[in-house]
Amino acid sequence: SLAHRCHHRATAMLDVPFLPFCAFLGTLGLLCVAMVGTWCQHWRGGFSLDGSSRTFNWHPVLMVTGLVVLYGAAALVYRIPNTWSGPKLPWKVLHGSLALGAFVLTVLGLAAVFCFHNSQGTPNMYSLHSWMGLGTVLLFSCQWAAGFGAFLLPWAPTWLRALYKPIHVFFGSTILMLSMASCVSGINEKLFFSLKNGTMAYKLLPAEAVFANTLGLLILIFGVLVVAALARPSWKRPDSDSPDSRQVQDTLGG
Repeated sequence: SLAHRCHHRATAMLDVPFLPFCAFLGTLGLLCVAMVGTWCQHWRGGFSLDGSSRTFNWHPVLMVTGLVVLYGAAALVYRIPNTWSGPKLPWKVLHGSLALGAFVLTVLGLAAVFCFHNSQGTPNMYSLHSWMGLGTVLLFSCQWAAGFGAFLLPWAPTWLRALYKPIHVFFGSTILMLSMASCVSGINEKLFFSLKNGTMAYKLLPAEAVFANTLGLLILIFGVLVVAALARPSWKRPDSDSPDSRQVQDTLGG
């Protein structure tokens, strides 16, 4: 019917291939990292480990790199079509390693902001941004430990893996969304603190505000695209006992 053909054509138009999508997403992620680095270098004075505001500058760079970009890459490992056949263990190790790398960068980012606050006599953990950020990191640590125990250690029973898998997937997307919210609120908080006495006020929208606001929008776009990719049914790895999986194996087998 005409309606069916129109629906099929619309679906085909929206059917973006996975690898070009990944290339675009990777470019966007690198742009986010480059922009947060440029913001801290050009407008905020650069980087050091002396406990000054230049020590703080490691915080946004490490958080965006770890908790958003590297975490997003870890989340998408099982969407790569190459992972759908053959042994799963190497991909599990890659997924867990990328997530662990993201976690290490995140912990270093937390250390940078606590070091800065303590050396300046600034109170810790009083803002909504800090509560949300620390909550995200704690949830991330629980997620990684539970995932390691359930999926990488050989003695986890099959029923436990089956029970925990949807929970793991749900919290994977949840942590990414919380990371985005933490990053955007942190950018806003930093601009409010910085663009006042002696500088052009935030409300007058100086170049730094435009640049950092744009960075926040790009982080949101990156995160939303990752969540959209995770939710797309045709990009999900088929379960080993599903008809889709058997069809893939038959195709690969010739």
